[in-house]
Amino acid sequence: MHRFGRTEGVSGRAQAVHAARRALDDAGLRFSDVQFGFGGSYSAGDADTLVSELGLTGMPFINVFNGCATGGSALIAADAAIRSGSHDLGIVIGFDKHPRGAFDADPADHGLGSWYGETGLMVTTQFFGMKIQRYLHDHGMKPDVLAEVAAKAFRNGARNPMAWRRAEMDAAEIAAAPMISHPLTQYMYCSPGEGAVALVLCRAEDAHRYTDRPVFLAAATLRSRRYGSFEVYSPWLALGRAPSPTVDAAAAAFAAAGISPSDVDVAQLQDTESGAELMHMAETGLCDHGEQEELILSGATAIEGRLPVNTDGGCLANGEPIGASGLRQVHENVLQLRGDAGEHQVPGDPQVGFTHVYGAPGISACTVLTREERS
Repeated sequence: MHRFGRTEGVSGRAQAVHAARRALDDAGLRFSDVQFGFGGSYSAGDADTLVSELGLTGMPFINVFNGCATGGSALIAADAAIRSGSHDLGIVIGFDKHPRGAFDADPADHGLGSWYGETGLMVTTQFFGMKIQRYLHDHGMKPDVLAEVAAKAFRNGARNPMAWRRAEMDAAEIAAAPMISHPLTQYMYCSPGEGAVALVLCRAEDAHRYTDRPVFLAAATLRSRRYGSFEVYSPWLALGRAPSPTVDAAAAAFAAAGISPSDVDVAQLQDTESGAELMHMAETGLCDHGEQEELILSGATAIEGRLPVNTDGGCLANGEPIGASGLRQVHENVLQLRGDAGEHQVPGDPQVGFTHVYGAPGISACTVLTREERS
């Protein structure tokens, strides 16, 4: 991993090369040993061109872009390449270096008319504010819990040397910050940023060649939105309601892994803003809708709690370099399952990790990682 945040004078590509070399070193490999690669970035260039620095070996290296699920999609592609029998050993790289300020997506890129941007609806802060307003109303929760989610993120980030935001903030300070889109204040949103993550993957039966502490990818899934789900960049709402892509992706991941959400020891969930973590806790099956408020206020989602969520500080503390964000979650769970997370290590020897990333215009990718191989 290359540290997230802002690294002046270092390109996104250079951060990606740094992460790739660290991953290869961890596995005792050279780039020439790797049979294939998948990678993606939104703002920092084409991932396949990284071979100029890593090595011109002639291997297939494919660019992947799928919004905030770019990293998750690259991992899914690599997983399929190995499970299909096409390859035995590969690398996945996600990286980005976004300019300062909010993302400025073009409505036309999403099949929308210019009117959608002219009325301000392309500003995703508004969408997230409206979505969490409705969710809190429907499930009888108070907006105060949103500040507690952000406070936990900054506490965890302060314990993570790779995080961007490493200063703790209490809930009162977060709640009193400037309002961006009601009920979400300035510090309840993540920021576009910089960073890179690389993962080396191989066949489970070959893992002993590269590490004496393997972590197994039990499932990697991705789903897009259904008709009737309420997602970002939606110019209208259906009369009927449908579950979000997160519901489908998480259910598919747990089914493929053959485990239950109750088996999860540590979870990394997309927290573009505080409300996202709250909603995704239930959408992934980790708790019931409406149960989040009690879990968060009781400390159950803290690092030392019974359901640790976003142990590295999540997007709120790390920022969101789009290409790397989903892979950061996997990287964090690998550290947790290996017992290598240092000051933000979950106690009790965790065995099962879960990750979830969500992105526009309504896609979700999930993984299940385990210490023991599962058939």
